[in-house]
Amino acid sequence: MNYLIGIGSNIGNAENNVNNAIKALSLLPKTKVVRASSLYESSPVGYAEQSNFINAVCEAESEFDIHEMLGACLGIEAGFGRIREFKNGPRIIDIDLLCAKDENEKPISESSKNLTLPHPEIKNRRFVLEPLHELHPENSAWGIENIKEISNAIPDQQIEKIQQTY
Repeated sequence: MNYLIGIGSNIGNAENNVNNAIKALSLLPKTKVVRASSLYESSPVGYAEQSNFINAVCEAESEFDIHEMLGACLGIEAGFGRIREFKNGPRIIDIDLLCAKDENEKPISESSKNLTLPHPEIKNRRFVLEPLHELHPENSAWGIENIKEISNAIPDQQIEKIQQTY
């Protein structure tokens, strides 16, 4: 399976947190991080009374199925000390499965209690779309078309590329 994974942080050294989360993903058994976007600083979405976020998107190949990969991502979050106090609140690390495709390059669609793929908020989040466009400058990725135009149509979310990832 191939995965697009969104990563964000706004507690502590957020840049290090994001880079370390990408490294942690690369250390998973039977998993390889193929590439990662630059780091982006973005304004918070949902709950505004918090620090800006550092975000990135990475692409990974893994023998894990989608539920195993979700479990691995949740395990990495727990290892960082992630506490879910309230929706859209501050977090030391957030790792989201955005999209998945199988070995035949077919995008996976999943809807269950714990997981929806593709992630239902991709098209509403510049902090996902901008790094995704960096990885896919052809403006299309895994069934998501017109990435740059969708991102530009979200004017109230500030975002700025700040550096390359690890």
